[in-house]
Amino acid sequence: MMNSIQTFEQNSKIIRATTIKMAYDSKESHLSSALSCVDILNILFGGCLKHNKKNPERDRFILSKGHACSALYATMAFYGIIPVEMLSRYSTTDSELPNHPCKFALPELEISSGSLGHGLGIASGIMYGLRLDNRDTPRSIVLMSDGECNEGSVWEAAMFAAAQKLNKLVAIVDNNGSQAVGRSDELMGFTSLEDKFKSFGWEAITVNGNSCLELLQALTKIPFSKDKPSAIIAKTISGAGVSFMENNQIWFYRQPNKENLDAAITELNVEPLQK
Repeated sequence: MMNSIQTFEQNSKIIRATTIKMAYDSKESHLSSALSCVDILNILFGGCLKHNKKNPERDRFILSKGHACSALYATMAFYGIIPVEMLSRYSTTDSELPNHPCKFALPELEISSGSLGHGLGIASGIMYGLRLDNRDTPRSIVLMSDGECNEGSVWEAAMFAAAQKLNKLVAIVDNNGSQAVGRSDELMGFTSLEDKFKSFGWEAITVNGNSCLELLQALTKIPFSKDKPSAIIAKTISGAGVSFMENNQIWFYRQPNKENLDAAITELNVEPLQK
């Protein structure tokens, strides 16, 4: 049964607390990027995705922004796809949960990711292959970063997907405005990603990517067109949910210390999944 919006919002807090605890325990970074997309992952895995890997008619979910994988792992644990105990091994030697996703370490994943700009092309190929097999039920949903939209491969894939009318393909862009070395607009120009996708032949909308309600409303409407792939430009806040991390560029690579962890958990007012 689909969760209520209030339940989704509470679940996002728990997933955020878990993600921050994982970063603290493992001394890993990319925390602001992970926190910005928690609500997207929560809504997807909480009811919008058919994600049983054993089901050939499942939706294919691809995390193209692989550096944010801690949020994906925390979400998968929250929804019982992987054991909570596995989270304590995040980013340790020979772990099932490396700091960029690996499908050979974690078979529940569709692809390994980390090199930005690959996800949309892979998803387009998957959808094209399923069509050749006369299998039109599954969807392919790609969670991308706005930073990777700097890559030409993204727009090559976008052109191919539009030309082939892959209307079961969905790109969700985590548009948090932040990249490794600065703000996205300052680096790549003050342009609209919604307009860009539309100019490449997609149907696209912009939503508040940290609003569980707006995300749910958007995802229940896909495909937006019977002849076009769909893009959701999710305007998010880097470090969303923790006031001292929000829109603070330093948290792209900073690792939380005990004081940061305690402050974040206190603000979220929930306990992380792992001890």
